[in-house]
Amino acid sequence: MHDAARRAIADALYAAGREHDAARTDRLDRFRNVEPETAEMLGVLVRARAAPRVLEIGTSNGYSTIWLADAVQATNGSLVSLEIDPARTALAREHLARARLDDVADLRTADAGQALAAFADDAFDVVFLDAERPAYPGYWPGLVRTLAPGGLLAVDNVLSHAAEVEAFRGIVAADERVTPALVPIGAGVLLVVRDRR
Repeated sequence: MHDAARRAIADALYAAGREHDAARTDRLDRFRNVEPETAEMLGVLVRARAAPRVLEIGTSNGYSTIWLADAVQATNGSLVSLEIDPARTALAREHLARARLDDVADLRTADAGQALAAFADDAFDVVFLDAERPAYPGYWPGLVRTLAPGGLLAVDNVLSHAAEVEAFRGIVAADERVTPALVPIGAGVLLVVRDRR
């Protein structure tokens, strides 16, 4: 992220999110932002892929959304970000506006499973998945269908919550349409490329 003011907004948002989470005992009340190194990697991956169509599942307060939106702005692309909680969608919208990225990001309050079912085949070049992990196996058919050939799926928390994503990782590993690799950065990111054939 080259824009110093935008990076400062993202850094402040991350710090505020950490402080907020430390004061909450219920994990669902926490923002649970990705680590800064994961956010930076996502931005680089979108740029490297020159991805025009990016999907984020799990907007939260918009921290990772800022990094993704900054990257798609650089590639003249667009971002759709899904969040089940309307209050969080509204909060993220405020943060994206402060970062001058509200024209790049389409923030939607929606159930991810229903949204995936409605998207067209091959709809996205990069997908970032950071939501409720028990739902991931159910998302898989929609994820792989909407991921364009050569497209990239990034899944967070595969090391920090390994037991919760074990079944999902098994489904991914058994699917011959994709090639996965684990990147031990942040909480552990599983990168999955849909084969072009």
